[in-house]
Amino acid sequence: MSLLPPQITKAIEEFSKLPGIGSKSAERLTFHLLRSSKASPETLGKALTDLKVELKYCRHCQMVTLQDECSICADTSRDHAMILIVENPLDVIAFERSGYKGVYHVLHGVLSPIDGMGPEQLRLKELVDRCADGKVEEAIVATNPDVEGEATASFIRERLKDKVEKITRLAHGLPMGADIEFADQVTLKEAVDGRRKL
Repeated sequence: MSLLPPQITKAIEEFSKLPGIGSKSAERLTFHLLRSSKASPETLGKALTDLKVELKYCRHCQMVTLQDECSICADTSRDHAMILIVENPLDVIAFERSGYKGVYHVLHGVLSPIDGMGPEQLRLKELVDRCADGKVEEAIVATNPDVEGEATASFIRERLKDKVEKITRLAHGLPMGADIEFADQVTLKEAVDGRRKL
């Protein structure tokens, strides 16, 4: 028999489903909502409902938006012949800060069979359809440099090789300000392999 009312148990279970939230964090969040005068369960609930009800995906790039077309895809000054393929919407925000001037395609994940993420769960069909007309000159794959990201990059290359003239991958290696002596061997190998002319 649980000492907690079912409403609290249910809230803890729901918080635990979020990435990075374990049972202890879920308990703290639930009790914080109960006792805090600043945290409003009603406001939180409405914000979460609005996420599902009001937001949509851009018909071109699959970025979250309020309209059928996001502001980036609607911008005619951007290079629509160059698509940067990213894992999630937060990656778009990071690249926008870098000054990138092409357009994007958001996959909403990477291939990960253990997590139930196959090609059908990603926005790959939309990417292939988008590249089918021959207007895309370069597809830049910007998935993370981990096992899932590399597998996704290889899968994308295979799906786009007959549709896009130039398929590239982000360079990997040493970040700005890094000390070479502390870098691991994989990072150093990637840095040497991805070297460019001065």
